Amino acid sequence: MVKGRKGEYYQLLYDLLGKGYSYVLVDGEKKSLRDRIELSKTTRHSIDVLVDSISLLDFKLDPKSADERLSEGLEKALQESDGQVKIIFGEEEFFMSSKLSCPCDGYSYPELEPRLFSFNSPYGACPECHGLGTRHFFGQEVCPVCKGTRLRPEALHVLIGGRNIVELTAMSIKNAYDFFEHLKLTVREKNISKVVVREIEARLLFMINVGIEYLSLDRRAHTLSGGEAQRIRLASQLGSGLVGALYVLDEPTIGLHAHDNDRLIQTLLDLRNLGNTIIVVEHDEDTIFASDYIVDIGPGAGIHGGHIVTSGYLDELITAKTNLSKSLTLDYLRGDKVLEVPEKRRNLPKGQLQIRGGKIWNIKNLNVDIPLGRLITVTGVSGSGKSSFVYEILHKNLQARFERRYRSAEIFNCKSFTGTEYLSRAILIDQSPIGRTPRSNPATYTGAWTFVRDLFAETAEARARGWKANRFSFNVKGGRCETCSGNGLIEVEMHFLPTVYVPCDVCKGKRFMKETLEVHYKKKNIYEVLKMTVEEALKFFEDIPAVADRLKTLSDVGLTYLELGQSATTLSGGEAQRVKISSELYRPHLQKTIYLLDEPTIGLHYEDVKKLIEILQKLVDKGNTVMVIEHNMDVIKSSDYVLDIGPEGGDGGGQIVAKGTPEEIANNEKSYTGKYLKKALKQYRAYRK
Repeated sequence: MVKGRKGEYYQLLYDLLGKGYSYVLVDGEKKSLRDRIELSKTTRHSIDVLVDSISLLDFKLDPKSADERLSEGLEKALQESDGQVKIIFGEEEFFMSSKLSCPCDGYSYPELEPRLFSFNSPYGACPECHGLGTRHFFGQEVCPVCKGTRLRPEALHVLIGGRNIVELTAMSIKNAYDFFEHLKLTVREKNISKVVVREIEARLLFMINVGIEYLSLDRRAHTLSGGEAQRIRLASQLGSGLVGALYVLDEPTIGLHAHDNDRLIQTLLDLRNLGNTIIVVEHDEDTIFASDYIVDIGPGAGIHGGHIVTSGYLDELITAKTNLSKSLTLDYLRGDKVLEVPEKRRNLPKGQLQIRGGKIWNIKNLNVDIPLGRLITVTGVSGSGKSSFVYEILHKNLQARFERRYRSAEIFNCKSFTGTEYLSRAILIDQSPIGRTPRSNPATYTGAWTFVRDLFAETAEARARGWKANRFSFNVKGGRCETCSGNGLIEVEMHFLPTVYVPCDVCKGKRFMKETLEVHYKKKNIYEVLKMTVEEALKFFEDIPAVADRLKTLSDVGLTYLELGQSATTLSGGEAQRVKISSELYRPHLQKTIYLLDEPTIGLHYEDVKKLIEILQKLVDKGNTVMVIEHNMDVIKSSDYVLDIGPEGGDGGGQIVAKGTPEEIANNEKSYTGKYLKKALKQYRAYRK
């Protein structure tokens, strides 16, 4: 009633007696209101009225009555003291308030509502960085107030199960599911939260079922792979419970291990069983076999495609006596064609890389020897630590040894890294773009364009005009269209939206000046050559080895349908990766190189996988080492050596589960990869018979 204020408070004490109260605490001393209470008006006093006193025994003898009495007492106390109450329990005192403020120091608290926990809302965002987590827009310096959490301090003081919202969302999806499944709540708390907790658990389970349990809940959207983003959208649809909907998915199995793939397939079947239709663009064999109906488009790529080769119910097509449609896909599904397994695995000693004490993310104290001069696959379930091992440990240390820009004596993410004396180069062939501007294309990346320009410069028309090879370059001034700087497209900045490219009004997308296009080689001008597919260009330049040899490597990796001048920004990650592989094939292999690849089979048909395996084997035959992160069983069974990392994803991964030849992995009962590899090898032997 009174806290640290001067006065006699005669009227207050008289009014309390009139309301039926019997006792008060004056400066901590219990006094009866029926007695005369005299207070010095020059001294600070604290006065509390005793509303009720309840014995703990009452809660055992008659809990219902005791609960009602406690509720009434609290309600009356809050009413008398304008929202504040003191509870004395033995020797302990608890000060509480119903006004979202501390009764001790007056610290106020905002109302607890969903927007308080959102950094996208001004109500919940950190007042210093406005929810960015960094001191400045696009900056890297962490905000000194929220320490990168992006929320106002009050939001971080609200705990569930001892964790605030930032700590909770930093968990992996699997760990978050376990947290809520084992969350200890009182009966009252369970009754209040049961609907919310049930919905949270259901949504987390949907994401687990589509194979992304290793992702943290706070993972930034721009860091997700295309397959991960697609599976998150699929999980959100599972929660909607729609019936009669049509779902279209584009290779949802990208980045998934066969173990995770089974769960994804079951999820798709569950959606179908609800009464929906699922259309999936897919190369994965297990997904195809799980389907009811297939449509095979081809027969080839690019100009050779676009036709329905066959369609029908899968069971009927598989069990038919012959493949009348001549579908390549059906040939592999029926076992009429198989991807061969090498008769012998390479095992000659050519040195090894030795890694001791590897430690990064979920990898803890990893010790491994990598044999060189072989085709090595790195396998494991999604999120097991494969990419962390290859990128953060292996590639970073190789980069520090061999690349001038990154050269360093520092050892990254491990205690020791030895064996680099057996190598001279390390090449990471990932799925990043082959160029950052529309001018970059397969012809320039492989080096073929230099020789094409030389051919045009040697024509009679070009010599008569005194033009050199640079006249036919879209990277320098001279012969290119200066309006679009040789891009053929004009870049239009859209500020907060993605940049838009529109055809140049002057050259109409042809990239060169009108005069430059008047020069012809074999009746084709420079723009018309750029518009050729790799297949067409191979025939056109068949008598020019410098060009044909480079184009042949693009053909060997299954990119015959690409145009020579196709902009790098339009290539998929898989296509960009194969362009990089092709550029390595015609190099003179005078140095021992280790090639690191990340899932090069993404988007590839059986026939393309066959070509890729042949290419990788060629690189190894030339004395190099090829290490591939891969889930494709055809690539794994064709490798010389397998490193299986796991056993699970996230915190349950980061260990070498099995290592050795594919046959050795297949016989390892601890390995998920071994289980599916054993099935693939058994199926191969059955088809061969």
